Amino acid sequence: MMSNDQIIIEGGRGGEGEGSLSRSSTTILIAPSDDHHHQLPPVPVPPQLSRYESQKRRDWNTFGQYLKNQRPPVPLSQCNYNHVLEFLRYLDQFGKTKVHLHGCPFFGQPEPPGPCTCPLRQAWGSLDALIGRLRAAYEENGGLPENNPFASGSIRVYLREVRDFQAKARGISYKKKKKKRKMQNKPTSSNAHETTATTFQFQSS
Repeated sequence: MMSNDQIIIEGGRGGEGEGSLSRSSTTILIAPSDDHHHQLPPVPVPPQLSRYESQKRRDWNTFGQYLKNQRPPVPLSQCNYNHVLEFLRYLDQFGKTKVHLHGCPFFGQPEPPGPCTCPLRQAWGSLDALIGRLRAAYEENGGLPENNPFASGSIRVYLREVRDFQAKARGISYKKKKKKRKMQNKPTSSNAHETTATTFQFQSS
């Protein structure tokens, strides 16, 4: 067993006679240190976010930055469905889905035989998934459900119009199919509605 270290501190104290000193001593015990056993408690590691939660956080930060870049900047408390609609149209410039316009010879063809000058847009499935994540993030960050601009009926109408136009322009049906029994083979259609998360690139103005 290790013994405690001792430090003796001697101090002077005035005595009865002039010039006489009587010494007193104080003993302080210091516990021995053991660097091998004295360790800091482990720092808890925060749980890793799922892919959906990570994407939702990025989308929320992107939308917040979009509002800050407006002239004048728009506080989140004053955001309404019009700002959301403008944000969705703004994202079209970063789209990767070819949407044929009326007058294009490939309008309505799911697999056009050649290139054309029609613009690239955000796919309807990507926008629909984006709105779902932003609707949830709004309420998770303190927004009231009744004031949620992402749940506005105008947003649903816009998404439905985008879906219908892209379906005609690309010759793709976005109608939901009924679930089949497990005994039947699963449908393997290349034109199925995509619901994968899309990371939107953002440029500050």
